[in-house]
Amino acid sequence: MTLKLHCFGESGHSYKAALALELSGLAWEPVFVDFFGGAHRSDDYRGLNVMAEAPVLVDGDVRLSQSGVIQQYISDKTGKFAGRPEDKYEVLRWILWDNHKLSSQAGMTRFLMNFIPEDKRPQEVITFMQGRLKAAFSTLNTHLQGREWIVGDGLTNADLTCCGYLFYPEPFGFDRADWPHIDAWLDRISALPGWKHPYDLMPGNPSDRA
Repeated sequence: MTLKLHCFGESGHSYKAALALELSGLAWEPVFVDFFGGAHRSDDYRGLNVMAEAPVLVDGDVRLSQSGVIQQYISDKTGKFAGRPEDKYEVLRWILWDNHKLSSQAGMTRFLMNFIPEDKRPQEVITFMQGRLKAAFSTLNTHLQGREWIVGDGLTNADLTCCGYLFYPEPFGFDRADWPHIDAWLDRISALPGWKHPYDLMPGNPSDRA
């Protein structure tokens, strides 16, 4: 059975799930969520996910939201990306850190800087968020010094969650050249067989609304 991922290309959280699916080898297909058209607020979509968010994974009778949960489901189905048994809680620690400290703030900052009219962009909020992001980038960059992967000796869900927003081209205060260990780590991820850029992996691109 082909799994369906309700997602859109601009969503870094959707990308985490889509990339895990693509690299896992599972049969899956994206289902476009017109987020900028308000589709996630419709009654039909709320019937799919009461949280009105993307991504949502549908596998037969199973419906899951939240990227970290979807990543764990993929690991449970395939045995991939979970790391060694003794790494279970370290992988989870980085997933929770990312969702609280990195991706949530990167997603908001990127949205405020790129996807609302320029005259409505709250510069004080953006500056504040970029300061918090700088601290998160520093944490990740320091952790990756002398390491190839965030946890253990191979790709895990810790890597797949933390990279979610860092491949996007829109500016939000992240320059790979400023963070050499993150930069090298992202190169390792993009060199993996099957890796795809978010705009090549899922429907939905800022150019569609240009």
